[in-house]
Amino acid sequence: MKVLIVGSGGREHAIAWKVAKSAKVDKIYCAPGNAGIAEFAECVPIGAMEFDKMAAFAKEHQVDLTVIGMDDPLVGGIVDVFEKEGLRVFGPRKNAAILEGSKAFSKDLMKKYKIPTAGYETFDTPEAALLYLETAEMPIVLKADGLALGKGVLICNTREEAKEGVKTLMLDKQFGSAGDRIVVEEFMTGREVSVLSFVDGDTIRIMTSAQDHKRAKNGDQGLNTGGMGTFSPSPFYTEEVDEFCRKYVYQATVDAMKAEGRPFKGIIFFGLMLTEKGPKVLEYNARFGDPETQVVLPRMKNDIVEVFEACVDGTLDQIQLEFEDNAAVCVVLASEGYPEHYEKGYPISGFENFKNHDGYYVFHAGTKFDDEGRIVTNGGRVLGVTAKGENLKLARENAYRATEWIEFGNKYMRDDIGKAIDECKQ
Repeated sequence: MKVLIVGSGGREHAIAWKVAKSAKVDKIYCAPGNAGIAEFAECVPIGAMEFDKMAAFAKEHQVDLTVIGMDDPLVGGIVDVFEKEGLRVFGPRKNAAILEGSKAFSKDLMKKYKIPTAGYETFDTPEAALLYLETAEMPIVLKADGLALGKGVLICNTREEAKEGVKTLMLDKQFGSAGDRIVVEEFMTGREVSVLSFVDGDTIRIMTSAQDHKRAKNGDQGLNTGGMGTFSPSPFYTEEVDEFCRKYVYQATVDAMKAEGRPFKGIIFFGLMLTEKGPKVLEYNARFGDPETQVVLPRMKNDIVEVFEACVDGTLDQIQLEFEDNAAVCVVLASEGYPEHYEKGYPISGFENFKNHDGYYVFHAGTKFDDEGRIVTNGGRVLGVTAKGENLKLARENAYRATEWIEFGNKYMRDDIGKAIDECKQ
């Protein structure tokens, strides 16, 4: 069969790599793709938001299944466009992708269906938000309601910071229209854990846990990024946590969406905070997380295309997900200066080192071919270097060793990815 993947980052590279392993697939396209994805797929110069163009391409090339990797096209309704054309597509429709597209919607959903989350208020005007902040407890969290590339969350320790945050989001429009409405949320403390799941509208199947590092600099300092590294599984995601979330969070979310007339098919990413009062939902995403995908998929034993099709067909109850009994760590190689100002166009060398090493992977996020056919840097997050190991400490050791195999001009990485591994009592 023919598969089309929509997106151009490390997540889509990991998906393309996994799809290429499926016995069912003989041709992969990716739009728009990147230099790494080109190893497995024919890259097509169509933008992720060019829905009609994308659907026309899928029809013309008799694509059997399209997999949407990114949040923007999902929230924008690409699945609806494909379905209207009679095309098979993996991902939630627009009315279900709102689970990620609107923080206010997802918070209201959790409140209505008693899914544990932080207390919150929603504001449509800066005046109302500022008035609320006069008496609110600090620290506090401000979130842009809409999509903001994973960066529209401000943690404010003082009232002054919080007021400045309202100005940043609602008046200065740092994240554009995403900040027209904001959610002001109580500050929660605890370990963060990411859990990805496949959903077919009724049934949910949980993948292995992971943990992300969002801040740009060592020691969780600096600005929020799209993710500087991950590890899987999380040692803090215990059997007790899993049992609680299966009972009160996972199926409850799927059932809530169905009850609202918004049946969800695709990936639900649960961002959890393990608080003293138990696990609570920090956020939902309506697609694979990046870079979480880069540590979860290498550990997954299933044929991913079979799972995609089961979600589309509503037969996920017939599938059991299986994961290797090991660990994986991903270290992101970024451009010095990310996420603010950085230069692109540096040639990258060392990819051949991964060819003969089993359990070592390099996923491209911000790369392209230059005029001479060389692979060069083309973004803030350039590559995700992933390695497996029989436990988290060995996987981390392997991943950092593998980062030395790659060279480019302004290469930057955090050297404390997976530091929480050493803090675990297990």
